[in-house]
Amino acid sequence: MSFESDLKRMEEITDLLKSDETGLEESIKLYEEASELGRKLSKTLSEIQRKVEKVVSDNENELETVPFDGESDD
Repeated sequence: MSFESDLKRMEEITDLLKSDETGLEESIKLYEEASELGRKLSKTLSEIQRKVEKVVSDNENELETVPFDGESDD
């Protein structure tokens, strides 16, 4: 599954768990599926974060890349 489809499935599971019509056994299965999806989504996001780089200007006005740390310089 793609990241987007995993995220959509996570949203579906959330809606089902909020429903009064979902029984205990089904809720447990959904919770287990959501836990697995959560780990997978988190791993994917970590991998993406490591790949993202931002371009910064160094002292000689030449461009270089540095790992993206998720924080703004603003």
